[in-house]
Amino acid sequence: MSFVHLHVHTEYSLLDGACRIGNMMDRVKELGQNAIAITDHGVMYGCVDFYKAAKAAGIKPIIGCEVYVAPRGMEDRVYKIDDRNYHMVLLCENRKGYENLCLLVSEAFERGFYGHPRIDLELLEQHHEGLIALSACLGGAIPQYLLAEDYDAALAYAKKLSAIMGEGNLYLELQDHGMEEQRPVNQGILRLARETGLPLVATNDAHYLRKEDAKMQDVLLCVQTGKVLDDPDRMRFETEEFYLKSEEEMRELFPNCSEAIENTQVIADRCNMEFIFNEYHLPSFPVPEGYTN
Repeated sequence: MSFVHLHVHTEYSLLDGACRIGNMMDRVKELGQNAIAITDHGVMYGCVDFYKAAKAAGIKPIIGCEVYVAPRGMEDRVYKIDDRNYHMVLLCENRKGYENLCLLVSEAFERGFYGHPRIDLELLEQHHEGLIALSACLGGAIPQYLLAEDYDAALAYAKKLSAIMGEGNLYLELQDHGMEEQRPVNQGILRLARETGLPLVATNDAHYLRKEDAKMQDVLLCVQTGKVLDDPDRMRFETEEFYLKSEEEMRELFPNCSEAIENTQVIADRCNMEFIFNEYHLPSFPVPEGYTN
């Protein structure tokens, strides 16, 4: 088996993700997969619970986050300009990556919050070491440009992000949940890969463990948005395909792009962030000359 889910929202994506960590590892083992990522929306407070559960089950945990990227600077706050944002998945390759991701997420709340906790590309450029970026779902910048039929802007953004992340550290995501919008986006993603040489990766943006859990996740969205289930105008997922799929299901979705499936295992093999528990790590506070600690 060589497929790994790298885009997963747990219960810590509050009122959105319905992947209960307690049951998740049983599902991963049932699927015969050897690793799984956590990429909650804008937060990392589920990472330790996730890590411990994965380790206890003999599953490799991959620590990450789906961050929000400001369209301009993260401290810009102009109504109807800066209140939109782009998604981006960041995965920790090592401890340095984890430290940088913690910093990015903290700064997103402390300095960048405007509707959502946001970073910008300038901050990412300063703290990208040890991180692998995925171009995200339809909410990502590259998919958004492709949906707007602005291929040149998508190409420019991909090149800029690749330069920031460094060679081999940006992957273009392919997703297929049976949504009409994903067809032109995937075509654009494939064209970008051909023209830039950027690698592809297949993900399923999992928000629940099994297909039958879609109704439970739908209820969460209603609670989040203050709507009722029979409201025709409420926010909802268009299909019931946002679950932890088997490798066979993923290969059926992308029969002519095996590299995108296999690259999930390549990324999983690269990500080796280990938490160290039961040890004290005290901060260093340098004092001016002439003073003592």
